[in-house]
Amino acid sequence: MVMMQERLVYQAFYTKSTCIVDYMVNKLMLESTDIIFEPCGGDGVFVEAILAVNEFATIDVCELNDGAYQMLLNKFSHYANVHVRLCDTLLDSALTFSADFGGLYDKIIANPPYGAWQDLEKRAILKKMYTDLYAKDTYALFLFRCIELLKEDGILSFIIPDTFLNIHMHKALRHHILTNTKILELALFSSSFFPGVNFGYANLSIITLKKAGNKSDCINNQFKVLSSFTDVKQLSDIREAELSVFSFTQDEILANPDYAFLIATNIGITKAINDSKLKVGDIANCVTGFYSGDDKAFLQVNSFDLRNSKNYALVNTDSINKEYKNIPDILDGIEGEKCFLPIVKGGGTKFLKQECWFMDWSKKAVEHYKSGKKARFQNSQYYFQFGIGVPMISSSRITASLIENKLFDQSIVGVFPIDKSYTCYLLAFFNSPTCNKLIRTINPSANNPANYIKKIPFILPSDEQKIFIDLVVQEIIDSIKVDGVYKEALEADLNEVIKNIYGF
Repeated sequence: MVMMQERLVYQAFYTKSTCIVDYMVNKLMLESTDIIFEPCGGDGVFVEAILAVNEFATIDVCELNDGAYQMLLNKFSHYANVHVRLCDTLLDSALTFSADFGGLYDKIIANPPYGAWQDLEKRAILKKMYTDLYAKDTYALFLFRCIELLKEDGILSFIIPDTFLNIHMHKALRHHILTNTKILELALFSSSFFPGVNFGYANLSIITLKKAGNKSDCINNQFKVLSSFTDVKQLSDIREAELSVFSFTQDEILANPDYAFLIATNIGITKAINDSKLKVGDIANCVTGFYSGDDKAFLQVNSFDLRNSKNYALVNTDSINKEYKNIPDILDGIEGEKCFLPIVKGGGTKFLKQECWFMDWSKKAVEHYKSGKKARFQNSQYYFQFGIGVPMISSSRITASLIENKLFDQSIVGVFPIDKSYTCYLLAFFNSPTCNKLIRTINPSANNPANYIKKIPFILPSDEQKIFIDLVVQEIIDSIKVDGVYKEALEADLNEVIKNIYGF
């Protein structure tokens, strides 16, 4: 139990894979005169691997966790060339002094903590020290800090979540990497390769880079991205023919929106993202929905056969208000017993969701939603409007369904076209493989936050294409309303038209 609590606080996921450790150590290109740094020693696997190659290597190790520090002292006590300190790499004054004078280390290797919890006092200090960085992701701070600590031409190899490649919070970190280092190689692989770890929000990456003071050399540097690993053993024997291999210059990445690493098998995808004059955010309002603060108390369901419905009360059909669209002050709640309204929730349903979930919208409940500390009465001007709901999280591909003047919850990004005549086109687009390729290039994680939906390129269809899409989408929606299903051939026709519009 104590070990689990420490893991939650320090987010210390130790590197137990020999293939991963050997790959990273090999990438350092160790030399006998190297001074090496491990900024978060953990259980010492990197130090052991380095000593196996050169038992006389000079290695400095920092560790914040007292238990891990004691273990490292015992493990390496007979090595005069291994120096272990109990300290916080992000705040240590000795390291700050070294960084100010051009770096101290020839090689740095680490598996830094991912999103470790910081108390308010430390968080304030980190925000002040790393003003442009996203301080909540501790791995990003470690990466920035260790780039500072490298000597010129020094090499660093880190295993970290791949979220730094795309999410907008890491824009400043990406710019720093691209203009102060030469990326040597980037390997992308499933978090399941990392024993004992399986992140729902991201996969993992190993970035290897070299410190370079000449900005021109940095931006002209060409590097490889390796992906499509099917087995962790492939890291021990890189055969490019078995992998997806991408080659970029760093100025190509700098030219992308937010300096994002747009990694796609089809160059047309990257071209569409970079060259499109319009984005979804230009033609539609994209907003996050409502949260009651206590769904178990306010949310009800019309059938226990629905997924995740067992812990909710069964709604009384007599309490469902079917005329709520005609209530002018609906945002203030409803008088009387008919106070439950349909709400659109997340899930992978395409085009149209059946009415299954109902929210208490009595005046008393709405007062709670507006004042409760956990409740989120956000973007209320879009409640009960006609638009499109895109689930915030999708397992394999993005989907979308209509919001027909209903409430929508925070698991949904509501997309409300400024020109409502494009609603059917957008609905077809969001359900298409074309859109899925675009959003997964912009943000490879399973998350679809509003800020990433806004970045998706929007290409206007021709009048003929729009008329066809409108007719087919309406036929699909009518079929769902009557029979609960639609012909898959209709969706295939839509997908083909949208593919032609986007040109890839």
